[in-house]
Amino acid sequence: MSGDVLRVGNASGFYGDRFDALREMLEGGPLDVLTGDYLAELTMLILGRDRLKDPARGYARTFLRQLEETLGLALDRGVRIVANAGGLNPAGLADAVRELAVRLGLHARVAHVEGDDLAPGGRFPGALTANAYLGGAGITACLAAGADIVVTGRVTDAALVTGPAAWHFGWAQDAYDRLAGAVVAGHLLECGTQATGGNYSRFTARASDLRRPGFPLAELHEDGSCVITKHPGTGGFVDVGTVTEQLLYETGGARYAGPDVTARLDTVRLTQEAPDRVRVDGVRGEAPPPTLKAGLNRLGGFRNEVVFVLTGLDIEAKAALVRDQMDDAFARTKSRPAQVTWELARTDRPDAETQETASALLRLVVRDADADTVGRTLSSAAIELALGSYPGFHVTAPPGKADPYGVFEAAYVDRADVEQVAVLPDGERQLITYHGATRPLADVDAPPLPPPPPPGPTRRVPLGAVAGARSGDKGGDANVGVWVDGDDAWAWLAHELTVERFRELLPETRPLTVVRHVLPNLRALNFTVTGLLGQGVASRHRFDPQAKGLGEWLRSRHLDIPEVLL
Repeated sequence: MSGDVLRVGNASGFYGDRFDALREMLEGGPLDVLTGDYLAELTMLILGRDRLKDPARGYARTFLRQLEETLGLALDRGVRIVANAGGLNPAGLADAVRELAVRLGLHARVAHVEGDDLAPGGRFPGALTANAYLGGAGITACLAAGADIVVTGRVTDAALVTGPAAWHFGWAQDAYDRLAGAVVAGHLLECGTQATGGNYSRFTARASDLRRPGFPLAELHEDGSCVITKHPGTGGFVDVGTVTEQLLYETGGARYAGPDVTARLDTVRLTQEAPDRVRVDGVRGEAPPPTLKAGLNRLGGFRNEVVFVLTGLDIEAKAALVRDQMDDAFARTKSRPAQVTWELARTDRPDAETQETASALLRLVVRDADADTVGRTLSSAAIELALGSYPGFHVTAPPGKADPYGVFEAAYVDRADVEQVAVLPDGERQLITYHGATRPLADVDAPPLPPPPPPGPTRRVPLGAVAGARSGDKGGDANVGVWVDGDDAWAWLAHELTVERFRELLPETRPLTVVRHVLPNLRALNFTVTGLLGQGVASRHRFDPQAKGLGEWLRSRHLDIPEVLL
């Protein structure tokens, strides 16, 4: 391990990511630490249901299978592995890793971090899972005690990098600028190949091979700066655009708060240092908030759906008929579903050359606390219409059994009420305490905008002709980050894409609270939309429940764009 550079890689952006990535990263080039992010809001619900079936479960079992193939390689190369795959049962995963090492004839020093689980004690009645987002200090303690493998429960995604960085460089808790730089690096790594060309909005502008993008790594320096890159010879690419998009992903305003530090995203500087190498520096940090975020998952009830296919002429009349028929059928039962929602997707085209492109989709979603009400009731009502409804009646698939759905909620707890514990390789339990200052979170003052561009000829084209975007979810809220290249494009975007214009382009957001955040250093705007996703991804409120395509919808909308930018 180099004394002035810490090479931290990523091998997982979610539970279900590319299985071979752990081996690819270990074999692809030098690393000091390899991280894996397995947890998301939906993942915690999935693990909670696993734990209901078997209390010994509750962790990401994929990680254990990956280690079976790579643990010896990691130990031989001296690469420390840090992953949040412990989920709801980090102690259980740590024990399983030890048992795996013994079975493989290896000596591995395994540690874990716990204390995030807030469900015991009834603090949040009715919650299936309740977990505080911990920082990286527990990971730091485990690595300082010589751990080869550290598994955690619910820590912030960035903590997988701040923990190793503070260990390696010996940063104190109040090294806010350095910690903020590590937070940014961690955020850039956490989603795996999204930093190396995956899901990149402007991928058609690059000739790179995107069939199998390589996973990213960060070369971290003692001052908190880093270079985002990837192993030589791997697919994809790293440039200012891919890094900008990942930086905007699932964020809000200029202050990006976490348990270790609040990073100021409006201070980040990105520089293309060389092919596949982007320098990230200038990051400023502030004391973290006095509270910790906690994610709560509850079982919300049961859900079912049926999609009616409407073909050819009179689409609106066909949709109205089947809606009336289903409403009448529900009224005749004693158990009408509590929530009934309809959505008509006009995927049909006039004078279409195939039946599929002549068809629209009418989606019915029902929810209720009773499984039979959204199972048997829906199935009977929909199937009985088969010979007595609109012409050409058919569905994409018969209604199935009712599925349980979850509800996500964010809560905030005093950090003094959460006991983070590092369980070291020798079994010693070390209580992690925070002695630094705290600072309540507040919005930054709006920065000045550049002068508006001079008037000139325009052309009506999609916003995506000049702008990139990425969108995502935080509970029931969505964010859309939009960015451009060059100062002229930034001057236009900053004045053109107001909240009013955003609502005009995306009509679904009109009744909701939309806030615009301005990030001049990145030539970017970040919009947060409150409530677009209902009660979170597990509730499946919207057909795109994580707002993954929201940014691409925005890029497809047409605007009058100055010809000089095209």
